[in-house]
Amino acid sequence: MRKQTTNAKAWLSGSNPSTSTTNIAAAGQDEDYIRNLPLYRALDSGDWETTKRLLHRHPDGPVPAATASLSPDGDTALHVAVLAGHEGIVERLATEVLPKEALMMKNKSSATALNYAAIGGVTGIADCLVRKAPELLRVPNQNGHIPVVVASLYGHREMVRYLYHASPKDDLVGHGGSKINGAMLLTTCIVDGLYGFKRLYDLKLTHVQAIELLRCLCQQISTLSESEFEKTGIQKALFDAIEHGIVELIVELIKQYPDIVWREDKSQRGIFLCATLHRQEKIFNLIYRMGAKKNAMATPWDVNHNNILHQAAFLAPLSQLDRVTGAALQMQRELQWYKEVESIVQPKQREMRNLSHDTPRTLFTKEHRGLVEEGEKWMKETATSCTVVAALIATIMFSALFTLPGGFDQYTGLPLFLHRSSFIAYIVSDAVSLFSSTSSMLMFLGMLTSRYREEDFLRSLPMKLIIGLSTLFFSMATMMMTFGVALMIFLKERFDWVSFPIMLLASVPVTLFALLQFPLLVDIFLSTYGPGIFDKPNKRGRFL
Repeated sequence: MRKQTTNAKAWLSGSNPSTSTTNIAAAGQDEDYIRNLPLYRALDSGDWETTKRLLHRHPDGPVPAATASLSPDGDTALHVAVLAGHEGIVERLATEVLPKEALMMKNKSSATALNYAAIGGVTGIADCLVRKAPELLRVPNQNGHIPVVVASLYGHREMVRYLYHASPKDDLVGHGGSKINGAMLLTTCIVDGLYGFKRLYDLKLTHVQAIELLRCLCQQISTLSESEFEKTGIQKALFDAIEHGIVELIVELIKQYPDIVWREDKSQRGIFLCATLHRQEKIFNLIYRMGAKKNAMATPWDVNHNNILHQAAFLAPLSQLDRVTGAALQMQRELQWYKEVESIVQPKQREMRNLSHDTPRTLFTKEHRGLVEEGEKWMKETATSCTVVAALIATIMFSALFTLPGGFDQYTGLPLFLHRSSFIAYIVSDAVSLFSSTSSMLMFLGMLTSRYREEDFLRSLPMKLIIGLSTLFFSMATMMMTFGVALMIFLKERFDWVSFPIMLLASVPVTLFALLQFPLLVDIFLSTYGPGIFDKPNKRGRFL
């Protein structure tokens, strides 16, 4: 049982359980462990009173008791308390019992108490130890990893953030005897999804230290040999960064190590094939800054003979599709990607077949069949609902022209209120509402009768939806204006004060419609006629 515990804790500290180094001067015999078992239990259960009593009962005093080996792995009292996560006991041991030198002690696996704190992820414990002995931040474990790297290996976001800010930056750029700590930290943060580290890069305009660290890390990566490049996992981190769209890292790596653009993953996909497959437009846009290399970068294919246009033909990952609202706009974004990639490939690549004998266009149709059906369903449901509303408004406005306020003069046949300016406003708003609702109805009918080809989602259908929603909003606004003006005409003689409340109430449904539908309208407009997601800089924008 003791051997299993030792092996498990050795694995936690990142060491080989069969390796034993004498870092703690204490007896390693079973009698010592049995004698110290009550202290171990008190520390593990968080019982400070019992722990204090046992420490002071030791023949040599509390310090030797606290620094004695309590386990076959050579753990001291501080190690046990940290591993159990008892922040209060760690605080008291560090401030009331142990001297600074004792906080630096390692167990047989070369793990300090801060190393265990980094594994456990309790930031309060780490803060207590660092305040008492800042040198612990620089002490590596048996694998040469300093505490911030250990914390990143176990995916503790807050611990990584705390230790990163507390650790000397020299330890992250290859100084102090370790060339891999900085690279390993960057690698594990990307692989394990600790994107708080990425957000540090996003603050580069206001955080000079962050961008300097990034540059230093990339410079260190560029000095690694081929074997070190593979051993440290930089290549895997590179393609994980592409998958998650960390463009700052890719740019700095290309600047410091230009040959990295020719790297391929296990499926023989290069940087831009991966960027296209994962729909990372910021990284894909770098291809326009490659100068003469652009054509060569767009030519290769992967192990299944899928070229870059095939990658654009595959359905985007769900995480990228969900960035766009609605199946119709998702289909539009997919078409934009396909058309953009198609514009940079050679004509023969557009007809190239993969190992499944599919051309890019055939593959696109197969992959997006379900999305087209969902987009068609959403478009038709939207068009049907809006057509009903537009038809009702058109009916009301048409009948309102023949039931004018005040009626008609029985001799001349002219409206009785024709001389009033408010009556003219009534007629104009009624006519505008009728015309706009009719236009809206026609746009939505056009959507209902569309053939719903794939290309229709690129411009035709979004344009009809934009016009239909805009005219529907305008018809509703002018309809409420017509209603308000009619009431003003009726009540002006006796209740002149009522005009303002009427117009205020009439604006409520218009405002609600705007709040509910304008976000969708804006999204469609920007997606169709906006600046787009692709950026083609001029020749001065090249960095290679």
